[in-house]
This record gives sequence, structure tokens and C-alpha cells, in this order.
Amino acid sequence: MKKKKDRLGLIAQIVEHQTICSQEDLLKVLSEKGIELTQATLSRDLKALKISRAIDNDGRYVYVLPGSQMPDRNFAASGTENEAVSFSGNLAVVKTRSGYAGGVASEIDQLSFEHILGTIAGDDTILVILKENANREAVRIFLSKLINKE
Repeated sequence: MKKKKDRLGLIAQIVEHQTICSQEDLLKVLSEKGIELTQATLSRDLKALKISRAIDNDGRYVYVLPGSQMPDRNFAASGTENEAVSFSGNLAVVKTRSGYAGGVASEIDQLSFEHILGTIAGDDTILVILKENANREAVRIFLSKLINKE
């Protein structure tokens, strides 16, 4: 497999269908398929594919394709959904379970909701920057549906 396009397609297919927790794991799978890469090349390929890491149901960080849904996860912190989303001016603060904020923030950004400019994530808290005159209720509904997946 000489072409970069083919290699990127294979990487996407592997990430979509297998649990890959590290670049080392992915390099091993690629090697088993006859593809030898350096870690630097793989890193560039992952960036080109916009592959990120999220926490799976077993608490492991795994590689995921952009926009991929990880069903059967509830990201919400303990408490009601109204407690999980709070507003101040054009900012919203979203509370998640510990370790989930990065994955949820990435999903918020990938979904490109019309009232949201972007996010900044910590371990269990996401700062959501809203557009001027954003509809808070629409944002609350969007975020609540996202963080309370079941």
C-alpha cells in the first residue's frame, strides 16, 4: 500500500472497528497488515483524519473518528441535567463525570451547533463559549441531550 489515501482509509477503518488505545497499538495492527510506519508519520495521519481520543465504557482512552457516537454512555455529573449546565453572560459551564469533559467537548465542537463558538475542557468541566445573542434555552436543550446520553 503505497498511497497515503489508502493508508488513511485503512487507519480510519481500524479505528472504527477495533478498540485502539495507543499509537503503539495502532502501529502493531498496521504492521500485522503489512504497513510499516514511523510513529511521527502515524501521528500526522491521525491529525489529518482528525481522530481524537475519548473514554470508552470501560474507562479506557480509545481513538475515535470525528463525529462518531459512543452509545450507552452517560456523561452527566451526578444531579439533574439543569445542574449540569449553568450560564453566565455568553458562557455556559457544563459539568460531566470525571475524565469525560475532553471527549464531550470534542463532540460539541464537531457537531458545530449554530449558537456555540467553541469549548475549553478540563477533567470534569467544560466552558462553552456562546455566540452573541445565542438562544440559551436552545443551547441548554442541545447540551442536556448530549451529556445525558443513555
